[in-house]
Amino acid sequence: PTPSTDRPRAAFTLGGLIGDAFLALQAEDVQQFRNTNQDVLAYCRVLGLGEKVSPRLMAMSKLAEMSKWDDPRQGAVDGHQELTRLLREQRDEDLAVLVDLGVWFRVLEISSTLVAAAPEQAVKPLCIGSVELLKDLQQRFSQMSASVQQHEKLVAIGELLGFLIRGWSNPVNAPPGPALVTRANEKIAGLMRKLTLK
Repeated sequence: PTPSTDRPRAAFTLGGLIGDAFLALQAEDVQQFRNTNQDVLAYCRVLGLGEKVSPRLMAMSKLAEMSKWDDPRQGAVDGHQELTRLLREQRDEDLAVLVDLGVWFRVLEISSTLVAAAPEQAVKPLCIGSVELLKDLQQRFSQMSASVQQHEKLVAIGELLGFLIRGWSNPVNAPPGPALVTRANEKIAGLMRKLTLK
């Protein structure tokens, strides 16, 4: 959809798109990567960063078209770090955190979808249940300004992190069952729809 003018939501959605770009690079899907890059650029413009990131995005698209995948993969990681640095330089620390949260939640959505579809997988905690990662994300969320944490749509991020931490804090000897994996996937996918679509 057309990028939201709500800057916090735009930042979170931008993070989700960066997660999509990582996936397109791993799949070596040139067309999807180009399409996602166009969306990334549109959301960067909402945050006032369009001119600063456009050359990098264009260069990465050209490399992908030439099937030089290693450089765009590293470029995507570097570009994500540069983007959050630029936001911090603009004194938009909260938006930088929301971009990171958007990336992680998109990756968690993708991985939980895969694990829910293949319940025999033994990598559930690694894919979606790393309590250390979830606590780190929760701490970063809690360090944002109160107005952003209490934003009518963004408050769901903190609530979902709390749910995931409680659900995945079981003893190591008791791996989570398919019901928890499915519930976690549903909640993560629901959050992504709620925050990234109008």
